Amino acid sequence: MMLKNVRFVILIGVVLQGWSCQHKKTAAERPNILFVISDDQSFAHTSFTGSTFVNTPAFDRIAREGVYFSNCIAGSPGCAPSRSSIVTGRYPWQNEQSGQHASSWSRKYIPFIDALEKGGYSTGRTGKGVGPFQYARDEHDSLWRATNAGGIAHSDIKHDKKENLEGYTDKISATDYYENFRYFMENIKGDKPFFFWYGAHEPHRAYEKGSWKRMGKRPEDVQVPGFLPDNEEVRGDLLDYAVEIEWFDRHLGYILKYLADTGELENTMVIVTSDNGKPFPRAKANTYEYGIHVPMAIRYPAKFPGGRIVEDPVSFVDIAPTILEVARTNPGAMMPITGKSFLGILTSDREGYVKEADTYAFSGRERHSSSRYKNRGYPQRAIRSRDFLYIWNMRPERWPAGAPRKYDPKDTLQLLPVNGVGDDGKYIPQSAYTDIDDCPAKTYLLEHAGDEAIKPFLDLAVRKRPEFELYAIKTDPYCLENLAGMPEFAADEQKLRQELTDELKRTEDPRVVGPDKEIFDRYKRYSPLRKFPEPAPSR
Repeated sequence: MMLKNVRFVILIGVVLQGWSCQHKKTAAERPNILFVISDDQSFAHTSFTGSTFVNTPAFDRIAREGVYFSNCIAGSPGCAPSRSSIVTGRYPWQNEQSGQHASSWSRKYIPFIDALEKGGYSTGRTGKGVGPFQYARDEHDSLWRATNAGGIAHSDIKHDKKENLEGYTDKISATDYYENFRYFMENIKGDKPFFFWYGAHEPHRAYEKGSWKRMGKRPEDVQVPGFLPDNEEVRGDLLDYAVEIEWFDRHLGYILKYLADTGELENTMVIVTSDNGKPFPRAKANTYEYGIHVPMAIRYPAKFPGGRIVEDPVSFVDIAPTILEVARTNPGAMMPITGKSFLGILTSDREGYVKEADTYAFSGRERHSSSRYKNRGYPQRAIRSRDFLYIWNMRPERWPAGAPRKYDPKDTLQLLPVNGVGDDGKYIPQSAYTDIDDCPAKTYLLEHAGDEAIKPFLDLAVRKRPEFELYAIKTDPYCLENLAGMPEFAADEQKLRQELTDELKRTEDPRVVGPDKEIFDRYKRYSPLRKFPEPAPSR
């Protein structure tokens, strides 16, 4: 009898062990997912891509050991619409007010994070989520989403600013990203895979001016892009920007070490990117290369052959379907996803151009800040191929960077000076071209507008633009020579225009198919409004 009991116990043990192994195998087939996003970082500004003044060892590790996408195109050159595109898998123009800067988030635009949570993932976030948007303020906001579309926040742990923290400045967020991540990890209940959104507030402005000096950086190391003047002021501004990228990367490094120490790193799909390009004139809030081309690297060694650089253009709308496919999760009640999973690229062992045919990535913008009469935007749509960037400026009569003057907020009958520069030659903050973040580089351009050597750079940033622009991005990454209308590029332009138009029609862009082509200018803005003079009628 005792022998039978022993045999029974052994049998149960074998069954339980088999179940346990199968359970672990199933868990391994649904990896943890760490989604990491900086705020305003252009593609060129990682040490992996050869930047001589930005040091990003954590990003470099993901790019080196994983798959680096050398042509990742953001959904928009501004944070809110671009992040909307990431979490919904849809272009900003498809998401009504929930794809516009500083508008409201409708409940019907369910982010993929909700689908993951419903599918069995533990989800959380630290730092900046999906915004700026107005979310539900109380139970009466029945049409609005109550929580941030980036997930439930874990941002309560703050740095002690009195500490002498390496790399810290007085403009960097007080949120301790790493410690909040660690708190989330130590409080996961059950044996669930996790999804965590690390959204740094850096390198969004404002910066501590001259912070680079304390960090031991050198102006001679800076690579100044061709659309900005090369001088001490601009180099210093770029170095302050670099300091904040490095803070973002530092916390990524802490998180990766934690995952390695706890044995979770090898079963974690790590995605690192940025929402849009750097906060400088002719970059952020513009669909030029430095506004929409962002870094992206993905590491998951259990499934994705690493050490590869993929050159196929990919779009932010493709991220959500890729994550859902990797996680074996149904999108459920999400609105129809426009993007296509690029899991096939990730699991391939090919590099360079993985797909035989040329692929396209699309981007666009509407309103950024409050920068024109009656809060109007500057609608742009763009298509990026392997070789070209083609831009459609849908309202070329408008100022691309915002109006050159506004009314004095202290006296709404008094106009401030053109270009925002007073009689003393000093720029008045937030007084002109307010789609460009106030910064030393912008101030320098405006205060030296009369200098013949500087005026061309100011014109690049603020002057009115033609309806169509075409750039050969491999030879002209700064987008300085517009090829649109040139006979030798007519076939390329025609093809890209047709591809762009077809995609806008397919995705029912109101600017193209209606019925209300100006709806984006009427969505309510929940951030402060400026008052501008009515522009003269266009001829």
